[in-house]
Amino acid sequence: MEGNLLNHINGLVHFIQSGGVFMWVIVIIWAVGIAISLERFTKLSFKFDVDGSSFMNELQRYILSNDIQGAIRVCSGSGAALPKVLKSGLKRSAQSPDQVQNAIDATALEVIPKIELRLNYLQLIANISTLFGLLGTIQGLIQSFTAVAAADPAQKAELLASGISKAMNTTFLGLLAAITIMILHTFLSSKSEKIINEIDEFSVKLLDLLGTKREKGE
Repeated sequence: MEGNLLNHINGLVHFIQSGGVFMWVIVIIWAVGIAISLERFTKLSFKFDVDGSSFMNELQRYILSNDIQGAIRVCSGSGAALPKVLKSGLKRSAQSPDQVQNAIDATALEVIPKIELRLNYLQLIANISTLFGLLGTIQGLIQSFTAVAAADPAQKAELLASGISKAMNTTFLGLLAAITIMILHTFLSSKSEKIINEIDEFSVKLLDLLGTKREKGE
């Protein structure tokens, strides 16, 4: 088992080394993309996200029973994005609808950039990985034809194979890194959009609930 693992590691190291310097550049860029993805996944899944429908149903019970402070306490018990936005509206529930809307909008403008933070970097990393793969391919081909032109006939095949191997290795790794990061970017973007859409949806529902309560109070 250990021998097989060691063989795989040696094969991977040889694969990277045979591709030249651009292979290491792609590996570093890929690692940065994975690190950003893990950090974003942790924040989006465990800090900013909440089951919006269940949360709003719980909040609705407090609002309709005229327990605004209870609804605020429910929001304070969560560090997610949606409760934070709704809490700002609830704190101004006694004021006019425009003031409630302004409070919600101001908090949303504060929260949403944190939800979308660094996601654009993933798209950039995917594009850079592809370009470095292409750059490594061109370097490998240039090296091949330059070496072949100056080499002895007996060495031409070996030098040509070495250069083409470098070219193909960088292409492969660049595309693999780009595809991986693109998939992660799409997944994380969908998750962030879900959180932002829930903020928009349930902010409107909160305004409607507060308006209904205000009308009943009148």
